[in-house]
Amino acid sequence: TCGFVPRIVGASAAALAHAVRHYTFISSISVYADFSAANLDESAPVGTLADATQEKVTNETYGPLKALCEQAAEQAMPGRTLVVRPGLIVGPDDPTDRFTYWPWRVAQGGEMLAPGRSEQPVQFIDVRDLAAWIVNMVEANRTGIYQATGPDDRLSIGQMLDECQQVTGSDARFTWIGDALAAQLMDDEVANFQPWVPEAYAGMRNANCQRAIAAGLTFRPLSETIRDTLAWKAASPSRDEMRSGLTLDKERELLDKQRRK
Repeated sequence: TCGFVPRIVGASAAALAHAVRHYTFISSISVYADFSAANLDESAPVGTLADATQEKVTNETYGPLKALCEQAAEQAMPGRTLVVRPGLIVGPDDPTDRFTYWPWRVAQGGEMLAPGRSEQPVQFIDVRDLAAWIVNMVEANRTGIYQATGPDDRLSIGQMLDECQQVTGSDARFTWIGDALAAQLMDDEVANFQPWVPEAYAGMRNANCQRAIAAGLTFRPLSETIRDTLAWKAASPSRDEMRSGLTLDKERELLDKQRRK
């Protein structure tokens, strides 16, 4: 159910190899070596490490370690392994608030800072769609590597925020700050704007998931994900906390700076 270090994934797969028919490893879309090109598919080269024995998980090693974990599972159970590479996973019970922040903030209304440009694409998948598809793949004994994010048609961040506005009935007004400032804010760790990512990561926001879609991956309406995520957050113990996005004070400060420019 969890694997970040190839030594551990290899050991668990090897221990099970003579007792089970099938092994599923949940990897990540972060495995790729280069995200500069859109339409990445499963054949793109994965990241590597100069020292393949290191086990410290950082922003730089996370993707290559996941790639090594994939290889370790396949080596232990050749031809019997399903590897799933999800993008950003969203929906109810997400402790990161990376997606939750957007419908929550739109619901607050008023002038709102929005990263990048409204037409830039974003990708993410509702955890319930991902989980149901994985179960179906396991039951069908499917193997191989599959990217799994969504939706199945192009979605821009502007459309995502408009849908949040429709669902919440909010009067939010979006002030777009452009790529340079949004990327700088993310680099400075002032904010996490996912599912938006900078232009340099076009492959991460425009990945090709046709293989998974052909294998039965489907997506619920965005409005359902928004509505259910907000309902979950409102009922959760963390309803007054937001672990992603911007604090309202920080957002006001940035909007004031933007106006002065």
